[in-house]
Amino acid sequence: MGSFPEGGAVVRVERRRRWSDEEKLAILKETTQPGAIVAVVARRHGIGTGQLYTWRKQLLRGAMAGFAPVELVCSERTAPSPPIGRIEIRRDGAFTVSIDTCVDREALRLVLEVVGEIDR
Repeated sequence: MGSFPEGGAVVRVERRRRWSDEEKLAILKETTQPGAIVAVVARRHGIGTGQLYTWRKQLLRGAMAGFAPVELVCSERTAPSPPIGRIEIRRDGAFTVSIDTCVDREALRLVLEVVGEIDR
């Protein structure tokens, strides 16, 4: 029969690595850098490219799990309130001067002088 010369068997022991979420994320970030090659990143960390793609899918699935459906409902519309402190000066459809609360006093004085001259 096919026995080993000294009666033993060759056994290869491999240990499964446990990667923390932070480690996985750091490795995945490496793959998104400009010019990064997934196979090179995987080889550097001693894992296969398939493992990286599995982690990426898990990350995306986890990110999508954080969303919740939302229903938007229109509420009753109220009439817009008139702007506080707004002044409008109209002249027979020829022009309208609108002034709000944040106006430069000197500029307002000049505008009122011009409007006063037009009325004369």
